[in-house]
Amino acid sequence: MDTITSVCRQGNSNRKGDNVKENKFCALILAAGKGTRMKSEKAKVLHVLNGKPLLHYSIEAAKAVGAEKIVAVIGHQTETVREAFAGSGCFFVEQNPQLGTGHAVLQAKDLLADYDGLTVILCGDVPLLKSSTIKSLVDHHVASEAVVSVLTTIPPPPHAYGRIVKDDKGNVLKIVEHKDATDEEKKIGEINTGIYCVETKFLFAALGKITNNNQQKEYYLTDIIEIAVREGRKVKALIADDYVEVMGINTLEELARAEKHILQTENR
Repeated sequence: MDTITSVCRQGNSNRKGDNVKENKFCALILAAGKGTRMKSEKAKVLHVLNGKPLLHYSIEAAKAVGAEKIVAVIGHQTETVREAFAGSGCFFVEQNPQLGTGHAVLQAKDLLADYDGLTVILCGDVPLLKSSTIKSLVDHHVASEAVVSVLTTIPPPPHAYGRIVKDDKGNVLKIVEHKDATDEEKKIGEINTGIYCVETKFLFAALGKITNNNQQKEYYLTDIIEIAVREGRKVKALIADDYVEVMGINTLEELARAEKHILQTENR
């Protein structure tokens, strides 16, 4: 867990534009989680990693790779979060109540639905993600002519993440949440990181079609995958070889490991 290669497998397809600026996009950061497993009253994205709050890292990564607009969906201690990032250039929308990741993205509809470009969905609790990996995801998305692309990884078992179900050609068919997965689906090693690149107009059209018919009674963002497949649209995955880079911070122990990793990387 102490080394990040940040190399992604991109297949042999011809690349259409190696400069992300040619493939314009906005960044949408999901940052509404309370973070109850952090055992703190503080909103999760305000917990400090190497002197900076977690959300800082996602905002800076999006800036570094050329996002035209950055929007963060927040839900806990919203005024404190807004104040902490008042000079960041980030737009904020609030999710209240919190009814799942699909519902979270919908809160940005007024800001993004008419945007003529791509939307890259990031997570405010994934601070080690590199801007170069975001670039690879956008480039791969455009080159493969997908409507949705998901960044995936293969962590060591056991784990409780959503599984990536593919056809024999490597196209993504669906993402199944761990709690909803069959025993056979739980054997799949490739998992969802929660990071996506999506055609913006399709994103909000698809979100209008999802339901909360699942064990959690939430509106899953992952359901847009099956909608795309039903409509005959292409869904692709890009595998991040090092799962540490896309690791979410859910506990104080994970926060400490991320801090250790950053310090070790800086001292090389």
